[in-house]
Amino acid sequence: MMRYFPPRWITALFRWFADPDTLEETEGDLLEMYAYWVGAVGLRKARWKYIFTVVRLLRPFAKHKRSKEYPQPFLFSHAMIRNYFKIAFRNLRQNKAYAIINVSGLMLGITCAMLIFMLVKYHLGFDRFHSKSDHIYRIVTEMHRDDIAYVGSVPSPLGKVFRNDYTFAEKVARIASFNEQLISVKTGNEVRKFKEEEGVAFAETEYFDIFNFPLSEGDYETALAEPNSVIVTERIAKKYFGSTHVINKTFRFDNRIDVTIKGVLRDLPETTDQKAEIFVSYPTLKQYNDWLASDDSWGGIQSSMQCYVRLRPGIAVSEVEKVFPAYVKRYRPESKNVHHYKLQPLSDIHFNARYGGTMEKRNLWILSVIGTFLIITACVNFINLATAQTLKLSKEVGVRKVLGSGRGQLFWQFIAQTSLITGIATLASVLITMLVLPYFNQLFETRIRLDFLSDWQLFVFLAGLMVLVTLFAGSYPGLIIARFQPIMALKGKLSQQNIGGFNTRRALIITQFAISQILIIGMIVIAKQMHYSQQSDLGFVKDAVVMLPIASEPGAAKTVKNQLQQIAGVENVSLCFDAPASDNNWGTTPYYDNRSEEEAFRITMRPADQDYVKTFGLKVLAGRNIFPSDTTREFLVNETFARKLNLASSTEVLGKQLRVNGNMTGLIVGVIKDFHDTSFHEDINPICISSASDRYASYAVKINLGNMPATMAAIEKVWSKTHPDEIYEYEFLNDQIASFYDTEALMLTLIQIFSSIAVFIGCLGLYGLVSFMAVQKTKEIGIRKVLGSSINQILWIFGKEFVLLIVFAFCIAAPVAWWLMRGWLKDFKFRIELGAWIFALSIFITLGIAALTVLFKSFRAATMDPVKSLRNE
Repeated sequence: MMRYFPPRWITALFRWFADPDTLEETEGDLLEMYAYWVGAVGLRKARWKYIFTVVRLLRPFAKHKRSKEYPQPFLFSHAMIRNYFKIAFRNLRQNKAYAIINVSGLMLGITCAMLIFMLVKYHLGFDRFHSKSDHIYRIVTEMHRDDIAYVGSVPSPLGKVFRNDYTFAEKVARIASFNEQLISVKTGNEVRKFKEEEGVAFAETEYFDIFNFPLSEGDYETALAEPNSVIVTERIAKKYFGSTHVINKTFRFDNRIDVTIKGVLRDLPETTDQKAEIFVSYPTLKQYNDWLASDDSWGGIQSSMQCYVRLRPGIAVSEVEKVFPAYVKRYRPESKNVHHYKLQPLSDIHFNARYGGTMEKRNLWILSVIGTFLIITACVNFINLATAQTLKLSKEVGVRKVLGSGRGQLFWQFIAQTSLITGIATLASVLITMLVLPYFNQLFETRIRLDFLSDWQLFVFLAGLMVLVTLFAGSYPGLIIARFQPIMALKGKLSQQNIGGFNTRRALIITQFAISQILIIGMIVIAKQMHYSQQSDLGFVKDAVVMLPIASEPGAAKTVKNQLQQIAGVENVSLCFDAPASDNNWGTTPYYDNRSEEEAFRITMRPADQDYVKTFGLKVLAGRNIFPSDTTREFLVNETFARKLNLASSTEVLGKQLRVNGNMTGLIVGVIKDFHDTSFHEDINPICISSASDRYASYAVKINLGNMPATMAAIEKVWSKTHPDEIYEYEFLNDQIASFYDTEALMLTLIQIFSSIAVFIGCLGLYGLVSFMAVQKTKEIGIRKVLGSSINQILWIFGKEFVLLIVFAFCIAAPVAWWLMRGWLKDFKFRIELGAWIFALSIFITLGIAALTVLFKSFRAATMDPVKSLRNE
């Protein structure tokens, strides 16, 4: 490698005057002569000799017109393009290992990018197909007490009074949705039963004016005008009756309401958050829930009640929201639960987790960044290997330049080779995507299809990605090859500096492994938080507890409870509203100690019988458990309830009167230890437990796992005997709690997959570079072995370089990952600490995998017979 260079000004002067056809050859000879003079006569004299020599050469090598020019082929002519790909294919065939490694890396990166693109596009398309979707909003509520709660619902009368009082909206529609509904269809003497997970929606006629769900049969104006009329989708019609021609056919839901089909909708698109497929006329709601259907029910909010509006053109959201406070003053003047009604755009509903959105945009951004990282990692891998391989091509390039090839031709020749590799990788990616898409859809609960004929956006994305990858991955190595000096190339004297240098490849390796370590740290943090959320003490027993629905009158429920307690293997049974931790929450505002004003905080009600404490292992810290009763007479409260009252001791609440939900009154007889009533995303709420048989919705059955199949069969027999008109179903409480973290579990699975792919791509690059180093250092290794070096010392020659690079990559990745994961953990009120061990484990994993990769190839080089290594010297 040349350590001293001639003066730049004389070199620039020579390049300006010299004939471009002979410039590279002449300059190469001059540089060799200069290097010889430095060693022979010293640096100062060598510079003067170089200057005088250049001045003498200026005239004979000066630019001049020629009488005859040889025609130069057009870079992008048909013949040249064919030549590019012909040579590229030949080079790949001669370097199969190089081709396989690069194709594998790019294939994995492109596959992940394509899957992520389809997923992001799928979610961004939710409810975009409605006409005037930009003018559609949902009215939501912010409930301001001691803190702020956000719900996507409103008091049921709000939609009606807003429609009557103002003309801001073209259409206003209320809809009340109830999931998990039992449907009974009678055909002759046979009664078939279906459990509809998405349930039934009571909708006003204007709902179908706001949303574009076209009818295949029936008329919107009359289909939902009368009570007990219903619209169903074609899928539901076929499911129940085997045909889509079902007008005037009837069925029953909730075992008590008969409805007649007056319209049939075409099947709902997959990309809509309006999931119900059975729409009952809104007047029928009075039969199902009289309180919710009332025009006076301003006192509370049920999550089932939603209100949509389509604003008139030119109406601003701020203008509409200014009128909402008047409803609060008129209908809720003294409530400390102050409502703030807002308009939520339709485009925000799918993504806003605060109001029940199913896919946060943040997660889509994270996936998009990961996809970009994987593409960059694959391209960096390609660049690294390509620059390492250029020494093998040096003589070929030298010959081509001597025979007249220009820089442009050599550059585009390499781009053609890169495009061939990218094309093969893309085709392989499409095939892999077709194979994994069913599992991908199952994982994300989507119905994404790979169809280039109808999905032009996917086609454009894939074509654009091919072009970008080709240019990004191929440009740098192509420029290096095009700049080769032919004399030095033919003499085999190209240095590492001439092919991009070690520093360039070091930077690329650092980039690869920094990305990999960021993903690994993210994977460790999410896995640790998931383990912490699921294995921490929740304050109650969650294992071996089976939750069954109560579908009978209170008296019959007590009978079933007694029968369940007689089953061998059943330890305890409780009648309750729901488990201690549940998404099904009943919130209200308490009146404490006969005060005339309600408290400023919200409590969560958990109606349950006297066996609730024993069944779930709750700890009574002060006072006693409630006595058996069918009505509300006594209360248990948790520590947080007492703390919200700002009392010196939680025992001060004992014996005090408490009134909740307007008419539930009793004495506080016990204080229980705090337990997590929701996920770790939220704080522990104030809890009240009291008996109220008309509010019980579940049997909580604590079982012994010793003979679980027989126990579960006996439980089903008892339940089904008492509920012959219902469909038997149950859920283990630990599964119910695990569902709190479905999003986190999904993200963990994805990051595990993507981090594994990133590390694998990085290892492919390491393997290729170690293979290249083994060839370059063959004679060095032979000499070292002859001089007595051990195998471990030779292995360290390969390993020390990559250990330093991975450690340097970790120094970049650690602060970035710390910042990213600290932001992610902020969504949890109860979370792990980002300890140093997490980062230490990350670098340990990376070093371990890299060491195995390097050792696999370098061990063969280290154990080679030195005689064979030195034979060609």
